[in-house]
Amino acid sequence: MYFNIDPRKNTPLYEQIIHQVKEMCAKGILLPNEKLPSVRELSSQMVINPNTVSKAYQELERQGVIVTIRGRGTFISEEFHQTYDPRLVEKLKQSLKQMIIDSHYAGISKEELTEWIEKVYEEMGGNSDEN
Repeated sequence: MYFNIDPRKNTPLYEQIIHQVKEMCAKGILLPNEKLPSVRELSSQMVINPNTVSKAYQELERQGVIVTIRGRGTFISEEFHQTYDPRLVEKLKQSLKQMIIDSHYAGISKEELTEWIEKVYEEMGGNSDEN
């Protein structure tokens, strides 16, 4: 398993870890019950503070994406279910709105944005017509 963490990004390192774990799950790279590296192992691999990895793991566990079994390790949850969270939906809508505004000023068409969305769904192994 390989994480691509960039300390130069504006996004905090722990959030980058969270996003990448979720992306790997969505793409089927990480499967239910698959063991993740320990906090110490992952922080050593990425050369970052163990507290950063621990914070990411705590948030992923809070969201139900992973589960920690004392003495055995941290695993991708087999019981994770996508849940409708109105606060998250609103946050996503605002992010999308900002992206559309920024795209408009960058000269990017609606069709181009739609192609990008389709491509991301394909990369995740999903179909944009699902749900």
